[in-house]
Amino acid sequence: MLLWLPVFLKAPLAFICFSLNLTLWGGLVTLTGVGKLLSPTAALRAWWSGPAHRFYRGWSRGNKLLMELFNPVQWQISGAEALDQHTWYLLIANHKSWMDIPVLSQFALDRIPEPKFFLKEELKWVPFIGSGSWALDMPFMKRYSQAQIKKNPALKGKDIETTRLSCEKFKHQPTTIINFVEGTRFTPAKHKAKRSPFAHLLPPKAGGIAFTLAAMGSQFDAVLDVTLQYPDNPGHVMLDMLCGRLKRVVVQVQVLPVDEQIVGDYFNDEQFRVRFQNWLNQRWLEKDQRISQYQHAAPTTEQNALC
Repeated sequence: MLLWLPVFLKAPLAFICFSLNLTLWGGLVTLTGVGKLLSPTAALRAWWSGPAHRFYRGWSRGNKLLMELFNPVQWQISGAEALDQHTWYLLIANHKSWMDIPVLSQFALDRIPEPKFFLKEELKWVPFIGSGSWALDMPFMKRYSQAQIKKNPALKGKDIETTRLSCEKFKHQPTTIINFVEGTRFTPAKHKAKRSPFAHLLPPKAGGIAFTLAAMGSQFDAVLDVTLQYPDNPGHVMLDMLCGRLKRVVVQVQVLPVDEQIVGDYFNDEQFRVRFQNWLNQRWLEKDQRISQYQHAAPTTEQNALC
């Protein structure tokens, strides 16, 4: 533990260590992407996914080690007892900080399949990011604007079908897809600008999660509604972590069924669209209430170290 270091030494040292951890494991993942790209057969390309995911887990474990090396952090996790690494999940979460991604990656270790994100088709061709994401089997989606569809009506529904085909590999590979439903990180300024009806959250955006469910709904076994909190760090969580001031990470999980209430034609069925939006708004209302209740309650004794 390096808690004794003064902040002016701890912050730059922590930044360097996290950067080296990202460079090491990110570089290895990128190499697997290159190997996958150069492989002549589908079987060989599929083989590269194994080492790519092991390197992904190495990045997550390295982040955890460094976080606990520089911070007196305690992990408070609830609702994760029945999760399974060998099933398929859609994970929806509030978005408080850039810390959310490494926190969710560490939460996933030994609990659920490695988290993946839907990425824009254009990112596939970005050096390192594209090859690394491809190596990790991140699903790429191709979206068409209303103007493009109006000009060429044959494109209607084509984006979902293309994305569904890119997710075919997940039928035989347990997967967790993450969707930050608010679309951006929470800040007081954004909260005010969007006139959010919630005390601690931005309004949820239904389109992204509906697109994910339209493309992969039949593959998911459950929805994980995850609430992330950093109750002792109300400001810039990432900066606090680098300075050694991160004290508690709270991860609350609710497991929800995938049923007719959330699987349907969101983009063409008006009744389903209204029903889905009501479902999502209700989830966000309950999430907002959980955050309020937690902040007004005394700290719990349920502290589980991620392993």
